[in-house]
Parts: sequence; C-alpha cells; structure tokens
Amino acid sequence: MLHIIDDEDVIRDSLSWLARSRSIAVTTYESADKFLLALNHPLQFDAHGDCILLDVRMAGLSGSALFDLLTARQLTKRLPVIFLTGHGDVPMAVDTLKRGAFDFFEKPFNDNKLMDRVQEALAQSQQAGANAVIHERLATLSTREREVLDLILAGKMNKVIADQLGISMRTVEVHRAHIFDKMQIKTAVELAGLLK
Repeated sequence: MLHIIDDEDVIRDSLSWLARSRSIAVTTYESADKFLLALNHPLQFDAHGDCILLDVRMAGLSGSALFDLLTARQLTKRLPVIFLTGHGDVPMAVDTLKRGAFDFFEKPFNDNKLMDRVQEALAQSQQAGANAVIHERLATLSTREREVLDLILAGKMNKVIADQLGISMRTVEVHRAHIFDKMQIKTAVELAGLLK
C-alpha cells in the first residue's frame, strides 16, 4: 500500500491516480498527524508492503518531523519513505538520505522514475516484513531446538544429530517436528529456503 502524505489536494489526487495506473493500492492523508492516527491502527497497513510518499513541508507536523518519529520508532525499513518537495536543496536531500530515507524527489518530478522507486520501496518493505515474521518464528524456538535446527541446516541426518548432541534419535525427531511446526514448514528443503 502506498501512503501519500501531502497537504495539497491536487498533489494527493494526481499521485493517487499515478499509483493506481500501476495497480498500486493507495491511501492518502492531508497531514502527518492524520497518518500518525492511522499508524495506531496497523490493520490499515499491508502485509505485502507499504511505502510512504511524504511532503517535506506541511502545515502542522512537517514531513521531516514525521520522518524523525518513524526513525525513532525504527519503522523506516518496514515503511520506506520517499520525500517529495518543491523547496528542496542538495544538502537537505543528502541529509535526509543519510538519515535513512529511501529517496528524495523535487517537484516537478518524472512520473515514471517516481513510480519505479515506489515499487522498489514496496518490494523492500515486503521483504522486511517477511524477515520480521521469520525472526519472530525463530524466537519461539528453544535453545535445544536452535541447536537441532543448525544441524538440520548443515545437512546432518537425525542419527548424526543425536550422536552429536548426546540425545536419543526419538528426541531429535520430536525437536524436528516442533521446529517444522513453529517455522510453519513441512520439509528441511523448505526450512533451508526460508532461512537462506
């Protein structure tokens, strides 16, 4: 989902149309404050990735201030930010990119280049979301399950794992079943693909 945050109706409308022409789902906000309210309702955010197009200068909370809040909450990997401005300069763009913005466009901008970057940001967001899910699943594994997992990934057979860890083969099978269940996979090949 593309989240467009700009205090000008005409900009929000034209960017929405542009995104929809590329089959990108869009939601718009007339202020950073309205976006922050929506951020408190995570169901509005897409499991397939999100990206923010953010105007630098707006009435109320500025785009830069919103970006600082998102950065402080460590949300910019999951919600990559592309800045838009009609008042930008090189030092501002460089500073913004150094602080973790995905990109920076000055108005007027090339429509195709902007939407290409939006699609790249959406792909990054989707990958970050998938990585977070995998990390959450790994966190549910016990210490022993992590040891078994590492040996499975090393291509070891159950008997070798049992010998190496000093446990019975049946215990290895139980740990293996728990690992597959917690990681939501069915085979060692799927496990390897998930953790590559």
